[in-house]
Amino acid sequence: MPTAPTIATDDTPRPVAPTSSRKAPLRPLILRLHFYAGVLVAPFLLVAAVTGLLYAASFQAEKILYAHELTVPVGDRELPLSEQVAAAREAHPQGTVSAVRPSPAADATTRVLLSGVPGVDPDRTLAVFVDPYTAEVRGALEQYGSTGALPLRTWIDGLHANLQLGETGRLYSELAAGWLWVISGGGLVLWFGRRRALRRTRGTTGRRRTLGLHGTVGVWAAAGFFFLSATGLTWSTYAGAHIDDLRTSLGQATPSVSATGGGDHAGHGGTGAAGNATPRPADIDGILGAARSQGLGDPVEIVPPADADSAYVVRQIQRDWPEKQDAVAVDPGTGEVTDVLRFADHPVLAKLTRWGIDAHTGVLFGLANQIALMALALCLILLIVWGYRMWWQRGRASAFGRPVPRGAWQQVPPAVLVPLMAAVAVLGYFVPLLGIPLAAFVAVDVLLGEIAHRRGRGTPRGQVA
Repeated sequence: MPTAPTIATDDTPRPVAPTSSRKAPLRPLILRLHFYAGVLVAPFLLVAAVTGLLYAASFQAEKILYAHELTVPVGDRELPLSEQVAAAREAHPQGTVSAVRPSPAADATTRVLLSGVPGVDPDRTLAVFVDPYTAEVRGALEQYGSTGALPLRTWIDGLHANLQLGETGRLYSELAAGWLWVISGGGLVLWFGRRRALRRTRGTTGRRRTLGLHGTVGVWAAAGFFFLSATGLTWSTYAGAHIDDLRTSLGQATPSVSATGGGDHAGHGGTGAAGNATPRPADIDGILGAARSQGLGDPVEIVPPADADSAYVVRQIQRDWPEKQDAVAVDPGTGEVTDVLRFADHPVLAKLTRWGIDAHTGVLFGLANQIALMALALCLILLIVWGYRMWWQRGRASAFGRPVPRGAWQQVPPAVLVPLMAAVAVLGYFVPLLGIPLAAFVAVDVLLGEIAHRRGRGTPRGQVA
C-alpha cells in the first residue's frame, strides 16, 4: 500500500493539463490525495505498524516469559476443579471470583480470575495460576481481555490501540485504520494506471527504483491492508459504533446466552458480566459437568452468577480455527442447563465480525496468523520509508520535493465529481476520522490556492509570484 508520493513523471511536477478522457482527470486528483494523505497520515500508520509488529510477536514472547505460570509437568490425575479454586482463594483471598478457566491441555495450568483485587486495574483481573494435578499456586498475574492477555501483551496492546493514553488515544488508531484503505486504493489506481515499462524495478536506479519497490510491495500487500483497515474499524470509537448500530438494525448483532432464565438469547449480558458471587465448591464441578454434557469441550470459561436470580454461564473461548464459541447457562440450584447458544446459530455478520477481529489480533490461525501480521507490518514500514525517500529524491536528494500541483479537481467532469463528492460525504459520516481530516484538507487547500491566486494577480508583469 503506497503511503507517500508516487508519480509517473520525472522529478519536477508538471501542471495539470486539460483532457477529454473521462478517466484521465481522476489520476491527478488521486495522485494529489495520495501524496498529502501519505505525507500527513504516514506517521500515524508508522506507529500502528511498529506497535502491530510488536503485538503479533508478543503471543510467542508470552509463552516464553510466563512459562512457569502457564505450564506444569503432566501428572497422573487432575484434582476436582473445586479444590483448585479453593487453593487459589486460600493464596489470594481478596476480591471475588469473576471466572474460572480449567486447564485446557495436559501441561497447562488452571486460571482462577479475581476481580476487585486492591492494586489491580478495574478493567483487568488477577489471574491465579494453579497446577491441576497438585493444586499448587504457581503465580498470579494481571490479565486483560477475552484472549487472556498477560502483562507484556496487555501493555503492547494498549500501545498499539491507544498509545497508552486511554480513550483519547484510540483516535490515533481509528485515524490510521480509516485512511489505510484510502491510501492503499489510491496507490493501486496509480500503479495500474502506469505504463508497464514504468513499473519495472530491475535495472533501474534512483527514484525510479524506489518507486518500483514502493509500488510492487504495495500492490502485493494491498489486500492485507484493506483487511486490516476494515477489521480495525469494527471496534473503533466512532466508526465502530456506526457498524454496531448497522448490525443491530439488520438483526445481525452478536447474541448472548441468557443467564436470567427463559431460554431465549435476548442479550441480557450474561456472558459479559463478571460474577459477584464466589462459586461454592459443590457447585462448580457439577456446573462444569453439565456444560460437558452439552458438548462444550476445552477451552472453557465458567462465569459465576451475577446475583441470586442468575445462572452460571459456561462458554467456550477457543479463538483459533476452528473456533469454539458455544455457551450454556446452568441453574446453580438444580444443575440443569437453562439455555444453550451455539456459535453455528450466530448471524452471518456476527460470525464475520468475530473472525475478522480474531484474524486482526493474530489468534484465528495461530502462529501462521501472527507471522502474516508481522509480514504486513514490515511491508507497511518499508512502504512509508520508501514513500518519504521518493519525496526526498524528487527534490533531487537535497531537500523534499514540491507538492503535487493543485487544481486537479477542476479537471474532473461534473458527472463524475458530483457522485464522487456525495460518496465521500456518506463515507465521512460513517468514518468521521476519515471525513473530517479530508474536509479540513480540502478547505485548507482551497484557501491556500485562493491566497496564491490573489498574490499572483497582484504581481507586476514580468515577475514570478
